[in-house]
Amino acid sequence: MSSSDAFRIHRLGPADIDLMGAMLTTFGEAFDEVDTFSKARPGPNYLQRLLDSDYFIALAALKEREVVGGLAAYELLKFEQERSEIYIYDLAVSAPHRRQGIATALIAELRKIAKGRGAYVIFVQADYGDEPAIALYTKLGTREDVLHFDIEVGQ
Repeated sequence: MSSSDAFRIHRLGPADIDLMGAMLTTFGEAFDEVDTFSKARPGPNYLQRLLDSDYFIALAALKEREVVGGLAAYELLKFEQERSEIYIYDLAVSAPHRRQGIATALIAELRKIAKGRGAYVIFVQADYGDEPAIALYTKLGTREDVLHFDIEVGQ
């Protein structure tokens, strides 16, 4: 866990179901996708299993008891070498708390976790037009322009 005077970063574990719910609410509001993050929310048993897994990493930025930001990441074990990489799936900070170093602190904490796990890289995607995210990730890493494809599972 890391902290600053204004907020602290907390790594969620299986007992943090309520914090995970608050983090989902924060994501929904920050991404303007409230239905996506609340309409079919996973039950407590599912969230507990996820938070207890070896591959999922959830970090919450807290001001007092309020979740003001969050990061959800997955560790991907590689097959070509004994190593892993960490994929930041979602990262958000609620609007009133932006520009306070919260996103940078979340990534800094993830870097510590990644190093402890022996991961060789952390990667993240950003949408074209999301200038704040692009600026943050440019400050912290090397940009690669790639194409992303969604392949439907089918029926």
